[in-house]
Amino acid sequence: MNEIREKEAIDAYLKLLQAKGANSGVLHKRASFIELLAKRLAGQVPNGEIYRDIIEDVMDSIPVDAWHDSLTAAREFYPFWMKDFKAIAALNINPGFDVKPIDWRPIQATLKLLSDSLETEKFEAVENWPLKAYTQALRFEGAEQALVDTRVKLAKIILIRLRTAPDKDSKAYRAAVDLTLPLFSIKHSRRLFLVVVREFYHFWSGNPDAASMVLKEGAGNALI
Repeated sequence: MNEIREKEAIDAYLKLLQAKGANSGVLHKRASFIELLAKRLAGQVPNGEIYRDIIEDVMDSIPVDAWHDSLTAAREFYPFWMKDFKAIAALNINPGFDVKPIDWRPIQATLKLLSDSLETEKFEAVENWPLKAYTQALRFEGAEQALVDTRVKLAKIILIRLRTAPDKDSKAYRAAVDLTLPLFSIKHSRRLFLVVVREFYHFWSGNPDAASMVLKEGAGNALI
């Protein structure tokens, strides 16, 4: 088993994180997960589909409260393992490395508790606006009512999870998503949730082109 590729990738990744200002705690968490991941990657042909499949298997062994940190590491490490130097350069120039992770977590809950709360939950105007826009976009694309209802319920779950976030920004959204994913024990449901939150983000963030992002073939349902 040849682990040279993985070792070189880990060293390069951690070195860049350190240069970006990551503290020892962040470096330790990222290194712990990446070293675990590297054991599964060793000897594999560098391929995006293989990487995503291994990530999905590895995440099943990760504690719920560590999912956000672990998935962040998995996303950032991917171009290093692939030796995609253009992607690494782009991440280095843009704010693509999360060296100062958000210090917020959604309130602990179960999927059943969140689902049951939707029956009586009241949503504020700022929450209802993206929900209504998302609903209209789905209907415009010809979605049947059952599909619309299911997707809107999943969008409401992410809104509930975001309520205690100090800042309503992309970092909080990603953290809320990452820490809600492990609540879905059925992988098909988890993948649908991923599709929905990726579609809904465009409405939540006010993207004027959000309506063009729904019900697209090949919409991402992988963890990274």
